[in-house]
Amino acid sequence: MLVNSDQIIEALIETLQMVGCSLVFSAALGIPLGIALVVTRKGHLLENAPVFNVLNGTINVLRSIPFIILLVAIIPITRFIVGTSIGTAAAIVPLVFYAGPYIARLVENSLLEVDPGVIEAAQAMGATPWQIVFRFILPEALSSLILAFTIATIGLIGASAMAGAIGGGGLGDLAITYGYQRFDTKTMLITVGILIVMVQGLQSAGNIAAKKIRRR
Repeated sequence: MLVNSDQIIEALIETLQMVGCSLVFSAALGIPLGIALVVTRKGHLLENAPVFNVLNGTINVLRSIPFIILLVAIIPITRFIVGTSIGTAAAIVPLVFYAGPYIARLVENSLLEVDPGVIEAAQAMGATPWQIVFRFILPEALSSLILAFTIATIGLIGASAMAGAIGGGGLGDLAITYGYQRFDTKTMLITVGILIVMVQGLQSAGNIAAKKIRRR
């Protein structure tokens, strides 16, 4: 049995759902963590070595686990949260665990690129630490953050395809079920082509948006 266009469209929608939902939850986790990693580090606004060391170590541990292993390792957590370990909703949980720490590192790197002179100027004006973060550092780092989230989204697309290995749904599941297990080369090529187009489109859009922000 060959795959049809309806199955491809359904798989594409599932992939978009996985990537979109996991990006939102990962950003909600990663942005605060990234900010905390910056402001609590030595010599920064809210220097706090114990907090920084705990956050830094935890993120390093999570980022060191290959995604395919993470998928299996947190199955009990996935079942507890969504009630199942198979399907699109179940794939979102490990995707968040995978992308959250990654986004935290990307945010950290983007914020550290901000010229220290900007922070010094804000302090001279009497701004509080959180005013400095939200009114000075984040706006200055916006162009870099856009590129960072572009990279994170592309990473999620690749990870969502890998989630198909355990029945996560989406294009990855379609490629494995039909393209690999049933030797359907056409389906494999179609799914790979769609993923390439998605990645190219996202990267181009991210580059354009970052360039426009940089010119302001």
